[in-house]
Amino acid sequence: MTMMQRMIGWPLMALVLASCVTINIYFPEAAAEEAARTIVRDVLGKEGESNGQAPEQDKPQSSVQNTQLLLIAARVLDALVPSAHAAAPVNIDISSPAIKRLRASMSRRQSQLDPFYRAGAVGFANNGNVTIRDASAVGLRDRGKMKKLVADENRDRAALYREIARANGHPEWEADVRNTFARVWREEARGGYWVQSPQGSWNRK
Repeated sequence: MTMMQRMIGWPLMALVLASCVTINIYFPEAAAEEAARTIVRDVLGKEGESNGQAPEQDKPQSSVQNTQLLLIAARVLDALVPSAHAAAPVNIDISSPAIKRLRASMSRRQSQLDPFYRAGAVGFANNGNVTIRDASAVGLRDRGKMKKLVADENRDRAALYREIARANGHPEWEADVRNTFARVWREEARGGYWVQSPQGSWNRK
């Protein structure tokens, strides 16, 4: 390898490595909130909003053409950069069969949970779950049913958050998905429902 090739090659290889490291696979908060609001409104019986299609991002083109070393580096960059951009979506996909099944299950359960929400026995917790906050608000004979409904709901919610992250190719987003849903559940809760603030206090909407 000539001195000129070394002078040109090392900066290009550094650029390739930097491209791999510095392109962030970010969590798309706005898209996640839109998806969460659609699902929460659907579960609570409100009309959901559809997600718009994002325009395709332009793929970067390399202008490096001279030596064989430059051509190889250009091809590597052209392969790496578009895939990294594609991995940072501006939409959140909530159309997988598993997500649809979980939405349907939660929607069917809503009518059974609604009396417990309104009685103040069950509320929307600040961790994205539902929780029994005052069992004494309902009669003894209904408490077993309430506990089962809460357990089933939390099972579905946990599976939903996990599946949304997985379906979008980023299982590491599960905690972010859960946090987004926790906030949206509070905001979309019906009048009379109890919600828990991020600080832990309970308030009735």
